[in-house]
Amino acid sequence: MKKITLTTLSLLIAISSNVFANNKQDLAEVAIGERLFLETRFAQAWKVNPSKADPALANTITTAKSRAGKYARGTMNCRACHMVDEHKDDLGTRTYADFAAASPIPNRNDGKHQTGRNSMSLVNISKTDVSNILFHFDGEFNSLEDLVVGTFTGRNFGWQATEKEMAIKHVANIIRNDDGKGKLASEFGGSYKKILKGTDKDLATEFRLPTEYRIDTETASDAEILDAVAKLITAYMEALNFSTDKKGLYNGSPYDAFLTANKLPRSPEKNESPLSYGQRLLGKINQLKEPVFVSEKQGKFETHKQKFSFAEKELKGLQLFLRSGSSTQSGGNCASCHQAPHFTDFRFHNTGISQNQYDQPHGIGAFNKIKIPNFTERSNNVEKYLPASARHPNALSIFRAKPNSKKPEHTDLGLWNITANANIPGPQEKIKAILCEKIKNCTADIMLDKSIAAFKTPSLRDTGHSAPYMHTGELNTLNKVIAMYIGNSELARQGRLRNTNTELLKIKLVSSDSEYLIAFLNSLNEDYD
Repeated sequence: MKKITLTTLSLLIAISSNVFANNKQDLAEVAIGERLFLETRFAQAWKVNPSKADPALANTITTAKSRAGKYARGTMNCRACHMVDEHKDDLGTRTYADFAAASPIPNRNDGKHQTGRNSMSLVNISKTDVSNILFHFDGEFNSLEDLVVGTFTGRNFGWQATEKEMAIKHVANIIRNDDGKGKLASEFGGSYKKILKGTDKDLATEFRLPTEYRIDTETASDAEILDAVAKLITAYMEALNFSTDKKGLYNGSPYDAFLTANKLPRSPEKNESPLSYGQRLLGKINQLKEPVFVSEKQGKFETHKQKFSFAEKELKGLQLFLRSGSSTQSGGNCASCHQAPHFTDFRFHNTGISQNQYDQPHGIGAFNKIKIPNFTERSNNVEKYLPASARHPNALSIFRAKPNSKKPEHTDLGLWNITANANIPGPQEKIKAILCEKIKNCTADIMLDKSIAAFKTPSLRDTGHSAPYMHTGELNTLNKVIAMYIGNSELARQGRLRNTNTELLKIKLVSSDSEYLIAFLNSLNEDYD
């Protein structure tokens, strides 16, 4: 695996080494995108007081004991929530995720100190073979560029809903006025003005941007500068991929080594869906008379406390993972959503985790009693039901909030908040294509019903570097995740799970299956560091 050493920063206190596929780390747009990803001056707190550190970054929040923050002397940047090796010595590495159940955000005296959700890993975020891809757990962003712009001008960077134009102007001012003397500038080619223009004779080749990424900051508008920044950070995120070979096939995990050793298909054939590929793979696995297993002779982990192994237990777990359950046979039906080879379908599903989260403080069955408005009622009461926006900055965002025993109206309905929301037009065409597939006369109310508590499916590759799990971040271990699915599949069969995902009905597992499934899931780990 080819590695690249990142910047040593006195401000950021981080020496990072990231793995990119296909030599993308040699591209200037990736290097400059990395610099922008690390930049700490775009946050609202920097504009208010450049000399004062953001208290939100004083500690790295974990689900156990917090640690001194690696970004404690600065203000918010992308890496504060999407870490790699900041806590390698004591907590291990990350796949561009953090360690918290809910990520920290700057304090604006509005009572919000954390987001309502866990940070999703960025590795493989753009690795997809399907159409209509959306980003964030609730599908808020139509593209990675939109995600960057929304982050840099949104609450995660300290900006309120009415402050988007102020945020855009601030980012543009930082870019225009950068003097090229900072730590990042010294490592990445000089001032932003110089590297973004890309024509200076003294500019090193590795930082000379291709024409399509260049912009003259002296003549460009504020919005054009932010768009250029977003385009570069997108190039960086698109380079964050798990290990692949020259054919683009995954090769970094014990699972991948097992497929190779047994000459099993490692990806779908042309025009074959990932779902069909999974069933074909299961059939071929079941036909193996003498499987060739993988041991530490084929590899050794450096960043995981486990053996590089794929043996009988992992094989049984893989079969459970790919198989639907029945009255006579256990099956996890996991591959219906976590489809190989990416181990996600990049779609949105209700696993019941929002219902679990809400029922904890309010009692079993409480989530089913929440009054969720139809499209007309929601449209007539935007400020009551929908997330805050520039048009409705005082909206209460009650259905995009963490459940609270003192506020029974608070819960997180995920995709429901975005679906048919006129204040967030970007993703609407894709959302309709996803929710209305195979449905004639698909109305807004039908889409809203299907989107209740639905969240984007994360990839299961290298889960050992992305705990805690689910969008709530409430499940610390894979054992708890499997127990949740066993419990919620039973609720679904009993008709007690709101907006039941039909795929849950095909999960038929017992507690003794957990050790096999966990063994398999651990075989998807790799040394992404």
